[in-house]
Amino acid sequence: MLQVLFVLSEMVPYSKTGGLADVGGALPLALQQLGVDVRILVPWYGRPDLHEMHWFCSVNTPYSQEAAELWITPNRPGIFFLRYPDYYERDGGPYQNAQGQDWPDNPRRFALLNRVAVEMAQGRVSGLDWQPDLVHVNDWQTGLVPYLLNLETRIGSPRPATLFTIHNLAYQGRFDPAIMAELHLPAEDFHWQGTELYGAFSFIKAGLIYSDQISTVSPTYAREIQKEAFGMGLQGLLQQRSAQLTGILNGIDEVHWNPRADPYLPAHYNARSLVGKSQCKAQLQQSLGLEAQPDVFLLGMISRLVEQKGVDMVLDILPDLLQRGMQVTILGSGEKYFEARLQELAAVHPGRLAVRIAFDEGLSHRIEAGVDAFLMPSRFEPCGLNQMYSLRYGTLPIVHHTGGLADTVVDAGDFARDEERNGFVFSFAHSDDLHHAVLRAAALHREKAAWRHLQKQAMAANHSWEHAALSYLELYRQILERRKSAQ
Repeated sequence: MLQVLFVLSEMVPYSKTGGLADVGGALPLALQQLGVDVRILVPWYGRPDLHEMHWFCSVNTPYSQEAAELWITPNRPGIFFLRYPDYYERDGGPYQNAQGQDWPDNPRRFALLNRVAVEMAQGRVSGLDWQPDLVHVNDWQTGLVPYLLNLETRIGSPRPATLFTIHNLAYQGRFDPAIMAELHLPAEDFHWQGTELYGAFSFIKAGLIYSDQISTVSPTYAREIQKEAFGMGLQGLLQQRSAQLTGILNGIDEVHWNPRADPYLPAHYNARSLVGKSQCKAQLQQSLGLEAQPDVFLLGMISRLVEQKGVDMVLDILPDLLQRGMQVTILGSGEKYFEARLQELAAVHPGRLAVRIAFDEGLSHRIEAGVDAFLMPSRFEPCGLNQMYSLRYGTLPIVHHTGGLADTVVDAGDFARDEERNGFVFSFAHSDDLHHAVLRAAALHREKAAWRHLQKQAMAANHSWEHAALSYLELYRQILERRKSAQ
């Protein structure tokens, strides 16, 4: 049986700031269902409750003054929670304090996670009679693992294979090089072909340099990050490693996101009967204070309110959309400027624009079910999940042609791919292009039969984790086979 250690910094339902947590909650489980023996290492930030957990062992490392602890829960066997109160049990989020500022000791906090992962990978954890064939690490927070395992080979110790997955190349874990001495890392590796990135020590570059294989979360993003526009200064390295770079599209949890049985919805529906979707629209309008108009074109957006997500483009076109009689609802939080602008517009357009500055899981489900089309104009989007939720809920996405959005949404006007058409795509990240796409969608919405046809095609797509898990399993086998041939 293939044995894999999966290491990451957040994981639903225990912690979440973005899509990485969704991957952590779903991919290992899908791999287990394919017969892979997956163990997971993730920091413990306060969930689950301690009374639901059991102490497993202590782990001594040179990266902490006191022993770190591994805890387990009978509810999810195979998950090891790293407990170190000084580092992880704080008010705020996994990476930032309550004011949105990065924790200043982030390099130490996540270096400890990496160090404990290496102890598990090398079979040096007391009471754990298990050692992985491969270690799968994710984003900058775990980028030291391939590097530390490489250091193990320099002193003659064999190591497992490594796979580094990029979820968002924009976050690079760049810190003062002085941290290398504290982490007992050799200064001779700090150069442009090593761990140095524009004068800083970079966790993500360490992962990209020293891992056996690199993957990212969509085929299009794998190509984009090898170009200057999306490479975030790492495009040269990724071009050099292109033979070891693979794009595998994320999946979605089709149990949690299921319009036929979603507990957050006031009515359920499926591709054969969309009566329940109409009821969801009416309830959403009522709950958000929007005018009760069943035939109005209702747009939704659930997003971090930052420039990357295209919220500035949405702000540019909102006045015209509302003037044309459309309705819009937006859920999210982010930069204070964008939050304030949206709230000001909502005050001017009561009954037409509803803005909620919050994270609200239930409302996000009700928006996906209740709106007609979903706005996702991201300037770049490694994978994206909301467009896939939208497809499953018969809500046609309006997206910028980038990353995973390009891999999942086929424009309604693309008659060469008639059976795949399921949304609206615009090519340039500009408000004029977004505006045109929305108007095209609104025009088609008035053609009920054509709109219904696209909804059925959207809901027929399979975006489950099973397909992604099969691709990762094949990639694991290829990595191990290459290492075996090279030995």
